Amino acid sequence: MKEFDPADLEVRIADLLVATADGADEDLDAPVQDVLKLLRSNLQMDVEVEQAGQLITVGASDELEASWCQRVVDGRLPQYIEDGAKYQAEGQAPATPFPVGTHLSVPIVLSSGEIYGTLCCFSHHVNGRVNHQDLRTLGYTAQLAADRIEQARERDE
Repeated sequence: MKEFDPADLEVRIADLLVATADGADEDLDAPVQDVLKLLRSNLQMDVEVEQAGQLITVGASDELEASWCQRVVDGRLPQYIEDGAKYQAEGQAPATPFPVGTHLSVPIVLSSGEIYGTLCCFSHHVNGRVNHQDLRTLGYTAQLAADRIEQARERDE
């Protein structure tokens, strides 16, 4: 039987699920960031907002129309893109000052239907390790984040 490393993605997501179910847990922001870092690392992706460094600054934004994630939200781009360069060459994705290879993006949808934002990550080159199961994992994480956002809003009211 396989021993579980506490850093295993499945274990960390399970920890996040337990924390999300406990509305009194005020330290969930750190577990959310930990899971996102672990997802980026496990998927061998180059960028997620926490990791972006000089490419994308935390808290910064572009015009919505220039955003890949907005195009995913409104259905003009798929959530799973194996090779972003193809979408850029065809004019379906906005130009970027850096190469975009594999791109994953899922909306964070609250129970009211409101789109809170997205979770996304991308690599600079095509990443053959990433697949649709990884997209489902990112989507599951977005659902957990939505639950946590709603719990925080309820506490603040």
